[in-house]
Amino acid sequence: MTSEKPSASRRTVLTALAAAATAGPLLGQLASATPAFAETTDPTEYPSNTRMYQELAGQEGTSFSRRYRRHEKSDLKMSEKYDFPRTAILALHGGGIEIGTTELCLGIAGYSPADADGPPVLPTTHDYFMFEGLLSSGNRALHVTSKNCDDHVALSLAASHLNVLSLHGCQYDQLALPATADYPPNNDRRLAVVGGLNPVFRAALVKELRLAGFPAVDSLSPEYATLLRNFNGDHVDNPCNRTMLRMGAQLELTTELRESLFDNPTSRGNRATTWNGEFVKFRDACRRAVATVEAGQPIL
Repeated sequence: MTSEKPSASRRTVLTALAAAATAGPLLGQLASATPAFAETTDPTEYPSNTRMYQELAGQEGTSFSRRYRRHEKSDLKMSEKYDFPRTAILALHGGGIEIGTTELCLGIAGYSPADADGPPVLPTTHDYFMFEGLLSSGNRALHVTSKNCDDHVALSLAASHLNVLSLHGCQYDQLALPATADYPPNNDRRLAVVGGLNPVFRAALVKELRLAGFPAVDSLSPEYATLLRNFNGDHVDNPCNRTMLRMGAQLELTTELRESLFDNPTSRGNRATTWNGEFVKFRDACRRAVATVEAGQPIL
């Protein structure tokens, strides 16, 4: 989901982008391996990453970016076994598309949002992938629904890990929760909707986020399964579930929650440098949930 409302059709935005396009690097997508997707009914939506990369050829680094880290691991001793990366963090709609998800992706992975190219700032790191909208406005035009994601790096990262935590943004009103005294609880519109097909991961995230002071609900629990069915990340083609175990976790975070993690959330530059104590609490809660899940996955 996204925190921005579409301000223009995708075609209108693309026309403006094409006029300003500059030559730049573009990671090649293998056409022969590209699955076919039906066109979406939303004119602001691309049907796949491949289609978007084709239409925005030459604009990587100006209109959008892709960044990832895969940490080198090796086992070269015949008599010993070594750890391996078990969890990857994804921000498929980062940058200006769903604000705050880029910074959270870096933070949960163990890096500073202010220095993505720098060394880790936490002792344990996780592999990650981020797609980011770089436009000054209209980043909604760069959105690809998760189940239609066919970026080869994102999918290979998911497929090579036991777990994926995928970060997304939504607006509270999009959730269409009942307008009663209980919604939002305590009039708090900061809400984390926890989804994905891994029930252990979901339970760990709900527990740790609540303990850290953030409202969180399991979107697949009986109480919310119907209400939040469009936000539960249960599609088998959602990258969060395209893991070695065919299940993972997803967070849909309301605008109010994401904005509360920064003293100034108005731009990428400001978010990179004004993340605050709430950001640290949220980051660490997610990392504890990841550690809980991994503790139940011993190396064979």
